[in-house]
Amino acid sequence: MSDASTSDPQIRVVLAKLGFDGHDRGIKIVARILRDAGMEVIFLGLRQSYKNVVNAVEQEDADAVGLSMHNASHMTLAPKMVDALAEAGLEVPVIVGGIVPDEDIDPLMKTGVAAILGPGASAEEVAQTVRDAVAAVRGSSPQA
Repeated sequence: MSDASTSDPQIRVVLAKLGFDGHDRGIKIVARILRDAGMEVIFLGLRQSYKNVVNAVEQEDADAVGLSMHNASHMTLAPKMVDALAEAGLEVPVIVGGIVPDEDIDPLMKTGVAAILGPGASAEEVAQTVRDAVAAVRGSSPQA
């Protein structure tokens, strides 16, 4: 079994906060978790637009997008991000982290979001969720 810190050097993840949500502590922790798991992280920061995220995915040849949601905009912003990537011809999973009420999980997943991570997700769960989402798009089995 390979070391978690070197197991995913090929996975590149764009992390962003869409809109006006100013809560960035969680996404900064996720960036550190993914880097510690050996992934390359492109952290765009706060107040990003769909266009900025799509451009970053194209320019960085990213494998996944992680969005942090803490302002009840998940049902609007996340599906629009999925659509913007599809319109650009990019098959990249979108993973949502943050505050998503239980009753919104199934409807959000039906919009094309690949995975949802709530508060309290472990570092291992975060990294494995990204691996699984990327593997599903690539059609390969995820690394442990």
